Amino acid sequence: MNSLMGRNESKENLVDKKVMEHFHTAKNLFKYSLLFQAIFFSSCAQQSKQQFDLVIRNGLIYDGSGNKPYRSDLAISADTIAFIGELKHAIGIEEVNANGLAVSPGFINMLSWADGSLLKDGRSMSDIKQGVTLEIFGEGWSPGPRKRKNSKDTLWNTLGEYFEVLKKRGVSVNYSSFVGATSVRNYVLGYENRKPIPTELNEMKELVRVAMKEGAMGLGSSLIYAPADYASTEELIELSKVVSEYGGMYITHMRSESDKILSAMNEVFRIAKEAKVPAEIYHLKINNTWNWNKIDAVLSKIDSAQKSGLKITADMYTYNASGTSITARLPTWVQEGGAQEMRKRLRNPTLRKRVLSEMELGIPSRNSDPKDVMVMGFRTDSLNKKYRGKRLNEIAKLRGKNANETILDLLLDDKSSIPCIFFLISEENIKRMLPLPYVSVSSDAGSIADEPPFNEEGTHPRAYGSFARMLSKYTREDKLFSIEEAIRKMTSLPAFNLKIQKRGLLKPGNFADIVIFDPATIQDHATFDDPHQYATGVQHVFVNGQQVLKNGEHTNKKPGRLVVGPGIIPKKE
Repeated sequence: MNSLMGRNESKENLVDKKVMEHFHTAKNLFKYSLLFQAIFFSSCAQQSKQQFDLVIRNGLIYDGSGNKPYRSDLAISADTIAFIGELKHAIGIEEVNANGLAVSPGFINMLSWADGSLLKDGRSMSDIKQGVTLEIFGEGWSPGPRKRKNSKDTLWNTLGEYFEVLKKRGVSVNYSSFVGATSVRNYVLGYENRKPIPTELNEMKELVRVAMKEGAMGLGSSLIYAPADYASTEELIELSKVVSEYGGMYITHMRSESDKILSAMNEVFRIAKEAKVPAEIYHLKINNTWNWNKIDAVLSKIDSAQKSGLKITADMYTYNASGTSITARLPTWVQEGGAQEMRKRLRNPTLRKRVLSEMELGIPSRNSDPKDVMVMGFRTDSLNKKYRGKRLNEIAKLRGKNANETILDLLLDDKSSIPCIFFLISEENIKRMLPLPYVSVSSDAGSIADEPPFNEEGTHPRAYGSFARMLSKYTREDKLFSIEEAIRKMTSLPAFNLKIQKRGLLKPGNFADIVIFDPATIQDHATFDDPHQYATGVQHVFVNGQQVLKNGEHTNKKPGRLVVGPGIIPKKE
């Protein structure tokens, strides 16, 4: 009996033990379940409370790649894009409703003269209002190297020192520069029309090397002007070889964009090949009606060069007229030694006669019709009142002389280079060149304000409209390409060509250079007769995560930074 009871008791204990084991297991499962739920709900709570400095909601994202846009949110933390995707559970310290608007990377200006205008006004008004967030300087002339003129001229000497000046003053846009081949030559040789001796060439190469180490994008030339055109092809190859050591680019205003354009292109390709550098053609165009039919040959030569293995690209501004000084119509020998020496020669009857004879013969190139030249302005008030905005043929008629005589007289009277607009470009050629996949966009102008002192002088409308015009006339109206392709040409294409890191594309981890605009209304308004007019349609612009343009108005913030070239490792920004 006791034995039986013991056996039964053992069974009961066994059952109780298993029951308790199951109980404890269930209890533990429940406990872990509660813990899991606690973690889950905590995570959800954290997600719902996730906070960013800025959230852009419901925008149409054009990421800069050329791919189709998609609707999404975008978050910024500090200076960086933190997230792209649905953010309904997140909050931003600041938020922007981008419904119905395009959200894209900030635009890159491949040829900017804002190196001077930013020193006067760091807001970069005319470009910011178009969505430009990066200015690239250095078409032949660059801010450095330069020699100080006197002991008081101590702001900067090298390109790197100029960058520091901009940093200290504060500017609204990012900035970078090529080192100018003209600046380098002028530093060593001045305006002398001769070849450098070996020691001078070595000095020039060292100046390029220093600039590359300071962050230059490469070497820029402007070979249509004096003293730039005094440089031989061989000199440019030697300087470009230094650039090649640092992974930079050779970029050029070719020796001719008119009668000798094909031979000028051959020089570009030779430099690229022998120096082993990528090369870009500044503001690709063909000047003068009698040369417009060279379009097939020009494009074929670029195509052949690319197929041979050369990296050849180009940029353009979106207008059928160029802008430069009237001295471009003079033979360059008369300009040796600078403006003062040029004026001395023009006062010499024998030399003046020679200059006029060469101009009639088409040296350096056949001159366009005077009616196609509009004078933007003079240094002298009396000349401004009489002739500003008039065509050269009108001014010549008023002065009772032919156009060439009038040019020389005006150069002597005004003691300036006299900026002009030249209506020499075929609109049909623009429409063939601009859609090419390797062509980016530039303004070839400063970034200025529609207020004194800027609007007291004439200017080319490209200063106010190049990028807006790309999206309005050539994209929306003429339908040369899609919006996403137009944006690629102004963002990732130049960034890729320049080897710029973490800019040009909207993706997490990249710097937050962002433009928000209305594709249906973005519009340039500047005209040749009334150029000082801002573009409209850009609502918001962010540079390094800070809002510089809000509802179309400048915030006066200046978060712009140096964007370094490939020659140095980017420092932590």
